[in-house]
Amino acid sequence: MKRHKHSPHPLHRARDWSWPFWPLVPLYPHGKRRTVCREIVEDWIWSFDQLQGLLYAVVPIRMTVIRLEAGGLLVYAPIASTRECLREVEALVAKYGPVKYIILPTSSGLEHKVFVGPFARRFPQAQVYVAPHQWSYPFNLPLRWLGFPAKRTQELPEDNHQVPFANEFDYAVLDINLGRGSFAEVALFHRRSHTLLLTDSILSIPEEPPAIVQLDPYPLLFHARDSALEPIVDTPENRRQGWQRIALFAIYFRPSTVERLSLKQSLQNLLRASDRSLKAYLGFMPWRWQENWHQSFEALRGQGRPFVAPILQILILVQAPQQVLEWCDRVAQWDFHQIIPCHFEAPIAATPAEFRQAFAFLEEASDVHSQPFPLTEQDFAFLKELEATLIRYGIATPAKYKQ
Repeated sequence: MKRHKHSPHPLHRARDWSWPFWPLVPLYPHGKRRTVCREIVEDWIWSFDQLQGLLYAVVPIRMTVIRLEAGGLLVYAPIASTRECLREVEALVAKYGPVKYIILPTSSGLEHKVFVGPFARRFPQAQVYVAPHQWSYPFNLPLRWLGFPAKRTQELPEDNHQVPFANEFDYAVLDINLGRGSFAEVALFHRRSHTLLLTDSILSIPEEPPAIVQLDPYPLLFHARDSALEPIVDTPENRRQGWQRIALFAIYFRPSTVERLSLKQSLQNLLRASDRSLKAYLGFMPWRWQENWHQSFEALRGQGRPFVAPILQILILVQAPQQVLEWCDRVAQWDFHQIIPCHFEAPIAATPAEFRQAFAFLEEASDVHSQPFPLTEQDFAFLKELEATLIRYGIATPAKYKQ
């Protein structure tokens, strides 16, 4: 696996990393987006990683580019089209031919959707295919108002033989009606490389912080501390600890091993904080980690096994379990050896059986404790509280099956 070099001259960095549309989805790192490009399958597949997050809980967001046997490139889930990112893509274009197809594999994910229009305008020959039942929040706007090229954008047809890349790919669309919108996931299978591409449905957590997160380690070091009283110290151990805690925040939102401090204690710590700069949120850090936090991370990581994010388990996929399992069974018929999701680790070495096992929680007879490397019930507590609140206010409906 090769990693592309990405060391622009210092005078050009601000322009190379600039993303002017960041206010549309105001996630960290806002208007400065760096890119790491890696060759996943030699001469065939490349991943492009950037960052996104809140309160320094940053994780990779990924675009995948695949070379077509007929010449040209297919792009799955575009990211911010910064100069740095486009320079890497154009290097592939020069060698393998133009970007022919761009796929938006989700209907609700604004963090993916916001990038498609600007990216598509950079490649005017490309046809744009989107998951069905597109919608946006807080206003449900037509795609052309979101910057999608109207004459070149169409929904993926139900019959995958109707797309011009059918000779090289299979795809299966999961499309769940949630009432106020839909959740869609386009699984794309590249036959030649035995690679499955997914957006959000499957994750794997690496033990070490990914390369894209280490380009600017401040978020890692910020979260490595047990309290605001500790200084920022850059060591490999702190980078690793910060990443593992970030993973817990990103997956569970409020892990069971995080203790919330009272406002009084938080303000007292703020006054004594080692760094009260704006970058350090003025020293405000209203939580502390319990000693057993690493056990929670190890249960989450599960030796790197693929799993379904808890928020999807609790709030989304349980709304249509039979539909999800039918989609899983269809995907599991493909002969893939690895999975490239849009977040966290990639590629994930995984078989169709391991993919299918990750969704066993949807089956009525499933016992979560009998699953290999089960997630801890305590860490689900906040998401289940959230579920109960959404049901109480009529925003969500009760799940059909429970764990």
